[in-house]
Amino acid sequence: MGLRRKNKSPAVLSHEFVIQNHADTASRLVMCLLLGLMFEAPAKYAIIFIAVQYNVTYTTDDNSVQFHFYDYGPKDIATIIFYMLVAINLHAVIQEYILDKINRRLHLSKTKHSKFNESGQLAFFYLFSFIWGASILNAVKFMMDPTSLWKDYPHSRMLFQVKFFYICQIAYWLHALPELYFQKIRKEDIPRQLCYICLYIAHISGAYILNLQQLGLILMIPHYLVELIFHASRLFYFSDENKQKGFTIWALLFVMVRLLTLTLSVLTFGFGLARVENPGFSIADGNFNVLPVRIGCLGAVCLTQAWMMWKFINFQLKKWREHAKNQIPKKKISNTKNKRIKKEPNRG
Repeated sequence: MGLRRKNKSPAVLSHEFVIQNHADTASRLVMCLLLGLMFEAPAKYAIIFIAVQYNVTYTTDDNSVQFHFYDYGPKDIATIIFYMLVAINLHAVIQEYILDKINRRLHLSKTKHSKFNESGQLAFFYLFSFIWGASILNAVKFMMDPTSLWKDYPHSRMLFQVKFFYICQIAYWLHALPELYFQKIRKEDIPRQLCYICLYIAHISGAYILNLQQLGLILMIPHYLVELIFHASRLFYFSDENKQKGFTIWALLFVMVRLLTLTLSVLTFGFGLARVENPGFSIADGNFNVLPVRIGCLGAVCLTQAWMMWKFINFQLKKWREHAKNQIPKKKISNTKNKRIKKEPNRG
């Protein structure tokens, strides 16, 4: 009997070693920071990574009620890094315990396998973010008064839920950058994914830094709903190619959300902030209400929406062409059958 060959473990710090153990490494770092809270000396440093920083408390004149708000600052970078590590762990858990098990049952090709994993991860994230963001909007009631998007600007004081939401959003999209390497994404898919990841980081960080959190939140939630429908539809499509009704719903909502985004952006940057009583530029006060910033923000939003519509139109045209090509062979088959049926009586 021959000896069984043992699977060789990859060399330490090699590419395979890093890829296979990146989630374990991230979880160990998270545990170290959490354990740091248990001891007095490292606790003051660990708390910077774990807890939301820059708490500002206001009290009423009679000191009976306290209101807690939050600013942003350099320490937020540490908090974002911590929740970026948490996102890496959650990504690995979803991949290993949910998506990989479904993939084994479906027996997908390499191309579909990669897209299935991408849609699976994003569907979980969009669902969670949509529910969380919608609950914040419902609690704060931003939508009850559209003028709140620019009224009393700058909105430099955030509620805990709003700030924590933005911290987690930035952390998630930053974690998606190294995941391109950890998940061995195909080279032809990297530019596309890298493009939308960078757009998310730029827009969400811009809304956070420029004190446009309310506008960003209102625009983010319907966008996430549309993306959730798309990726959920793609997951159903991979399981059964006849299930394509979700794409129709997505297409209708996609155009509506693009129009909503443009409308609110033009109202906020073109009309609302331009008429605010305290226009000016002050980093200390968090006031960025000057013409170049407004034009830059509006231009960035409009260009992004135009690019998304261009991609959407190309996607729809591609689908229509594929559908037309599939219909041509069916017509030829039906025509040949009809000719045979017509010829058979003449033979008799």
